[in-house]
Amino acid sequence: VGYQAVEAIKHAREENGPFTSLFDFCERIDNRAVNKKAIEALIKCGAFGSTGASRKGMLAVLEQAQTAGQKAQQDALIGQGSIFDLGPGEDGGAQSSSAAAFAAPSHAPIPSEEFSRSALLAAEKESIGLFISAHPLKDVGAALRARSDSTLGELSARRDGDWVTIGGMVTQAKRIKTKKGDWMMFATLYDLDSSVEIIVFDKALTASEDALATDSIVLVRGRVDHKDRDKTCVVAQQVERFEPTPEEVAKAQAIAAKPAPAPTPLRLRLDATVLPATALGDLKDLLAGCPGDCDVVIELRTSAGARRLRLGPSFRVQRSAGLNADLVGLFGSALIEDVTGGAAADAGGADDPAPVAGAAQGDRDAQAAAVA
Repeated sequence: VGYQAVEAIKHAREENGPFTSLFDFCERIDNRAVNKKAIEALIKCGAFGSTGASRKGMLAVLEQAQTAGQKAQQDALIGQGSIFDLGPGEDGGAQSSSAAAFAAPSHAPIPSEEFSRSALLAAEKESIGLFISAHPLKDVGAALRARSDSTLGELSARRDGDWVTIGGMVTQAKRIKTKKGDWMMFATLYDLDSSVEIIVFDKALTASEDALATDSIVLVRGRVDHKDRDKTCVVAQQVERFEPTPEEVAKAQAIAAKPAPAPTPLRLRLDATVLPATALGDLKDLLAGCPGDCDVVIELRTSAGARRLRLGPSFRVQRSAGLNADLVGLFGSALIEDVTGGAAADAGGADDPAPVAGAAQGDRDAQAAAVA
């Protein structure tokens, strides 16, 4: 709104206290310093929220409020007042309270009707460049995630060339012409947690340019591009506006509110009779390097029978193909079953995992279990 407008507002507030309404504001501020455009920006961004009036209603009566404010200032300047200002009250003292009430100008009530949520957020973004009350993705985030197969933060772990469907808000878009004379676009997609650059070439751009407007919420289908080692991009093949129904939003929010199921434990079925002496010590180091939320259960086939060991919380891991490969390399022929997450059949042990400390001493297999 400009330095002069800010100083004029501060001066009026310091002189006579907080503003009580839009009409009060227009009567007290210097209308030469604070013009209509500045007041509109203040209304749109919510700066008049303390008055309790609706933004749509204040914008509807803004001209009326400015006219009334200018007249009040002109009257004060030339000494024009109400007939109730001419003398003291009937008791010879100061003006009576009823006279003061009549002397104060009366204004039509500000309409209470308000803009829709999306219109309010658009007005905030237009006036100050960011959203204040909420973010448009907050309401539809769960529904958008349900229609996507990857978050933007997960793209760096996807393989180069993988097909993905992602969703988010277009925060920036730049349309350029290639050396061949074709149009293409670089756009930034944001999902409240991460952002990624999407590249849209001529054919896809022609079909979806309207959807790539700044601040639009979209679903993008394309391929992951890791050609730049320092940055992950998505080459878009299809872009469409995401406009879910209220029922779809409510359903997705209800599903998202449910607690996530506990991750499937990582089960290792090992033949302790061929297990290298150092294997379980190496396992400890390997698991420590992959922290996560997944429990680790070791099922040992020993000469004395089967034992099942559930490792403590400090050994929980993040499941991944890389961890599986490391486990196969570590145990080799001692690994009875692939570590793909399927439930292993109990080899005769009790249903409840045995505590590690309960391993019998003296037996080589039990000593290996104790190390685990």
